[in-house]
Amino acid sequence: MKRYTLKTFLIEIGSITYFTGKFFREVFKPRYEFSELIRQCFYIGNKTLPLVAVTGLIMGLVITIQSHPSLKAFGAESWLPSVVSVSLVREIIPVIIALICAGKIGSSISAELGSMKVTEQIDAMEVSGTNPFKYLVVTRVVATMLMLPLLVILSDTIALYGAYLGINMKQEVSFQLYTNQIFQKLTFGDIIPSIIKSFFFGFGIGIIGCFKGYTTKNGTQGVGEAANSAVVAATFVVFIIDLLAAQISDIFQMT
Repeated sequence: MKRYTLKTFLIEIGSITYFTGKFFREVFKPRYEFSELIRQCFYIGNKTLPLVAVTGLIMGLVITIQSHPSLKAFGAESWLPSVVSVSLVREIIPVIIALICAGKIGSSISAELGSMKVTEQIDAMEVSGTNPFKYLVVTRVVATMLMLPLLVILSDTIALYGAYLGINMKQEVSFQLYTNQIFQKLTFGDIIPSIIKSFFFGFGIGIIGCFKGYTTKNGTQGVGEAANSAVVAATFVVFIIDLLAAQISDIFQMT
């Protein structure tokens, strides 16, 4: 097991920074691997879709059921659709979906690239004249950046429907009245920031998963360690990005 000290932490930060810089250098250079990018988008989106959909539905139900007693105590039951929709779209769904993707996508990318690294498949690609960094890393990072906002939008929609079901467990509300109450309070100022930060969530998850896999050492044991550390690091990065996004959003709302 790798022992972390301040020195190893700083070395890893420097390595990730260099790796990220190399990504930005390679992403705009031809030749573009569009077929591999489409394949990765399908793989990431299709494999994660059922989990994201179920999570969105459950979160919509749970948040509504948990919020109802508190609002009822203050005589504000009519505010339930507005409060739940704003909290789901602005904060809860983007972060929860990003954490799920950090565990599923981040570990999957890291394990896949790690296995290729320890079996010398990446070295074989370099010998054959293929650019493994562009083919393996750039496509996966870009695919994660593109698919995570779409998964968040889909989960938002399902979560709002779940919230509708949750409200009708406590009181009878028509779907038209429910949607009217949602869009009276839910604005583009709530939706756009959540989509933008989910784009950065995808970048963080993708770059860390690729870095951990691409730099795997110590054989098959290193593959498992890389996948585990990718999940931990990606989760930490999601919270850091969310904190920064909240501060930036607050600054723009004050101006």
